[in-house]
Amino acid sequence: MADDPGAASEDRPSPTGPSPRGVTVSPAGSPRQQAASAWLRLLQCCIAEIVGTYILVLIGINVVAASLLAGAHVGVWQVAIITGIGVSLAIYATGAISGAHINPAVSLSFAIFRPREFPLCRLLPYWLAQMAGAVLAGATLLALYNPFIQRFEVQHGLERGEPGSQLSAMVFTEYFPNPALLGVDEAARALISPAVAAVVEGIGTCILMLIIFALADRRTERSHIRVLAPLVIGLTVAVLIGVMAPLTMGGWNPARDFGPRIVAFLSGWGTIAIPGPSSGFWVYIVGPLIGGPVGAAIYDFVLRPGLPSDGAAKADELSGPPP
Repeated sequence: MADDPGAASEDRPSPTGPSPRGVTVSPAGSPRQQAASAWLRLLQCCIAEIVGTYILVLIGINVVAASLLAGAHVGVWQVAIITGIGVSLAIYATGAISGAHINPAVSLSFAIFRPREFPLCRLLPYWLAQMAGAVLAGATLLALYNPFIQRFEVQHGLERGEPGSQLSAMVFTEYFPNPALLGVDEAARALISPAVAAVVEGIGTCILMLIIFALADRRTERSHIRVLAPLVIGLTVAVLIGVMAPLTMGGWNPARDFGPRIVAFLSGWGTIAIPGPSSGFWVYIVGPLIGGPVGAAIYDFVLRPGLPSDGAAKADELSGPPP
């Protein structure tokens, strides 16, 4: 999350946003020292994005594996709420360092609408760091659960990489409709087209980004909501998964899907992973990357103008609650 653009020069940590502590380089020192300091801060931010995305993706895909392969959880909501808590933990762990974007759609939205806080030149390093964390999480899942995956494939007569094996690949990546709930045959795939799936991913990410921008606004600080913002963001992710998981499994994050998808591709699922059934892997990239900025725009241009100015808000505080 981010502070208001007007506060970009204050150089203070935000536990849920893209303004990393110390991002403003001190005027003291030579230009070379300033450049070295800026590169060091960028490196620290990227390391935090790797770690934060790793935590988010590891929890998000492992809970699917635990549910599908071992029956550890029952129903979509159990998977959704654990995934949401994983998002919250990742934000708490890395927010004060990098702003805890941990999602390429979040980084893109802040680069477009909060460029003073998150310059466009930081977008590619953040994206690469997020992808690295997601790939590492996918590799960890493979190392931990591969024997369980193999047993599941034998039990269900699945041949890895062949049609139908998305039922086992779904522990890494996402498919539309949800294979565990609606099946993997042609009749199931006819329920939702790639275009509709992309719209679903876009709508979910749009709502998520709107909530993030609302929580990031400077004027929320006086309501003490900032410390709870990671929990609210995680709960938002959980609710969106709970209501939309049957359609697309609820990604809202290109790194969360594509990083583990690369691991699945290299681990024998091949074209079932990339490009996937109906060549639909792009759905989980394009949908969020469009939906995120749309949600940010709705907040900035539709909702934010209705907020009281700083002066009016302070006057309201001094005058107390209305009778």
